[in-house]
Amino acid sequence: MDFNTIIEGIEELPPLSDTAQVVDKLYANGAENVNIINLVRAIESDASLTVNILKMINAPYYGFSRKIASVSQAVTLFGTQIIYGLVIKFCIESSLVANLRPYGITSSQFNEISHLQSALMNQWYSKIDLRHAQFLTPLALIMETGKLVVSREIVKAGKIKEFQDGMRKTEDLIEFENEFFGTSSYFVTGTLFDYWNLEPIYADILKDLDFIPQDTSPQMEHYIKSLDIVRTAINVKNVLTQDSIAHACELIEDIGFDPDDFIHVTSRLKQKIKN
Repeated sequence: MDFNTIIEGIEELPPLSDTAQVVDKLYANGAENVNIINLVRAIESDASLTVNILKMINAPYYGFSRKIASVSQAVTLFGTQIIYGLVIKFCIESSLVANLRPYGITSSQFNEISHLQSALMNQWYSKIDLRHAQFLTPLALIMETGKLVVSREIVKAGKIKEFQDGMRKTEDLIEFENEFFGTSSYFVTGTLFDYWNLEPIYADILKDLDFIPQDTSPQMEHYIKSLDIVRTAINVKNVLTQDSIAHACELIEDIGFDPDDFIHVTSRLKQKIKN
């Protein structure tokens, strides 16, 4: 099992659903130029997508005090950028069913991790820059998707135990992924975006998430480091633990921000999980 095997597995995947392709085209000129009426109609034309989006956004860690009952209400409250992430996440996972046993989690736990990452990014970064928070939140939501591809290939290769043993021993999961199959699951997520012709800037950021190229623009570098902070605090090995939050706060200080808001948001999310 190596990088080429993973790429071959991606190339065998079917196209995304018609709804996903329609929604993606609506974003062709940027999220700020999306026709809201057409977006709502496209989502509502797919009953399963509609139900799942409403289910996702009514999760307790998104912090809404009242139930969101319609797609139009969801778009108004969340904005078109975040709705894009929700649609793409659901459509990818509908096309790519995988056993996440190699990572020692269930599909339900995987979804919760993804949504916690999204909620953390949204609630923390909104206090820094609301516009950039709306851009980064869907990225945080979908950045773990490559683990579905990786897990499937590990299962096919019969290397579940070997991967699990290595994962338990490692302190750096990203480094271990690169050693085990020649890339990281985050790079695989970016490759998925390329394969399905989804938002190219998201693909670029995801593929550079582990190793920032020297010619990366300051803005792109900032996006990458902000995502790294979120995945440090919440990941498949550590979900808002004392150590993972402390490590994330060190990264926040490295980019010149005060970690107090981050600590406050993580405390609130931990409380939501307990409830």
